[in-house]
Amino acid sequence: MSSATGSAWSAEAGAGRLNQPAADARFWSGDYYNEGHSHEEIFDKVKEECGVFGVFGHPGASELAYFGLHALQHRGEESCGICTSEEGAFHYHRGMGLVKEVFDRDKLDGLVGDRAIGHVRYSTSGSSKLANAQPLVFKYRDGDLAVCTNGNIVNEPVIRRELEEQGSIFQTSSDTEVIAHLIARSPKDLVEAVKDAFARLIGGYAFLIMTKDRLIAACDPNGFRPLVLGRIGDAYVFASETCAFETIGAEYVRDVEPGELLVLDKNGLREERFAKMERRAICAMEYIYFARPDSDIYQTNLHSARKRMGQKLALEAFVDADIVTGVPDSSISAAIGYAEQTGIPYELGLIKNKYTGRTFIQPSQELREKGVKMKLSAVRRVVEGKRVVMIDDSIVRGTTSLRIVNMLREAGALEVHVRITSPPFMNPCYYGIDTPNPADLIANTKSVEEIRKAINADSLYFLTKEGLMDAVGGHEGEKNRGLCMSCFDHDYPTQVQFEQAKATSCSCD
Repeated sequence: MSSATGSAWSAEAGAGRLNQPAADARFWSGDYYNEGHSHEEIFDKVKEECGVFGVFGHPGASELAYFGLHALQHRGEESCGICTSEEGAFHYHRGMGLVKEVFDRDKLDGLVGDRAIGHVRYSTSGSSKLANAQPLVFKYRDGDLAVCTNGNIVNEPVIRRELEEQGSIFQTSSDTEVIAHLIARSPKDLVEAVKDAFARLIGGYAFLIMTKDRLIAACDPNGFRPLVLGRIGDAYVFASETCAFETIGAEYVRDVEPGELLVLDKNGLREERFAKMERRAICAMEYIYFARPDSDIYQTNLHSARKRMGQKLALEAFVDADIVTGVPDSSISAAIGYAEQTGIPYELGLIKNKYTGRTFIQPSQELREKGVKMKLSAVRRVVEGKRVVMIDDSIVRGTTSLRIVNMLREAGALEVHVRITSPPFMNPCYYGIDTPNPADLIANTKSVEEIRKAINADSLYFLTKEGLMDAVGGHEGEKNRGLCMSCFDHDYPTQVQFEQAKATSCSCD
């Protein structure tokens, strides 16, 4: 284990049942349903961004950070790290892998201090390397500086090139390093330097910055990425999701507002701003898919919001069926909502094997080709002879939807009707979600009817933007009720120079 340690648009339902998928080469490429598909595409989902966690003023800061990051593990499984501060000295450890793999009791005992910031990271292909693991730790004129972020800086390539021309030397491909260079080059006090640095940035981000005597938290002026403030005793905590507070027994205080800068030092908490809120634009995919169902965003519970998405789907696109099932895990809540609204029984028609996530053993080609069955199985006794409504959160390339539909058919389902709790995913994200090339997004190149045929469904319907906004609730009177839906409608809340911007997760190449 590597480590580093230091001091629809609405969709119309398709017609026509396809009861013999094996007869059509478009749907089956071999003797079994997923023959010929590479294992990298087993679950065709947009990838999670990252998760951050911070503590200020608690003697067990590293332990709180460990459990907080463990609660945020779903936001990034590639690498993780914790940095603590004790009397001006930094102690940090980073490594590749899950939180429970990177840290043990000895490593946590070495991370002394009453303040800490931590990070779990997802990277795009080719960037899973220790140099990019966070928090990033730097030396600058006033001592040590540790930085971690969730999100993506759209104009990072422009700023990086400018800094390199001025003599800056970068050690990583992470654009988190850009903020450190901007801060270090400023002659101003730390807080003012941070404000000036953030004023240069375009994108979606939630930052935690720690020095020997301060911890700074900030969200971009649109609030794309969630960040919440909490208390545990006299200590303050920050996290990407409230589920981390539940884990450590902290009390939720409030969400960090767009453009807000919170400074913690020996004098307590100070609330400042580095920018006014241009337009609130919380990532809609946080509500649909990313955040844990036991988390709240702006006091909206994700499980409840997803149930309402399922109920809206039932109202918009009812279909007569025998059972409703959800694709685990993110679509279970919506499937329950659809079932409750229609009166069609909810059943566990699909089961996820929770112990297959990361593997260090390369499987044989035969097992790789059957990889989706290692992770997801249809319950034959539940779906056999039934008309099934399958609820899922999104369709990206369409490869996974095709496999799951065919899996249900192989288990004996008479019909498979697909209902999606988001509008069609048509455009890349530039704010911290890893998305494919637009040409690889099936909704970018195909109509709803063409997608239905491609995934071998009897009918297909995507939740409308209006239905999604009603389900989430959001902020009345604000555009899209305060949601960013650029991946659905191409309405990007910030300036994006598409030929220069990076559409990647966690700001990494």
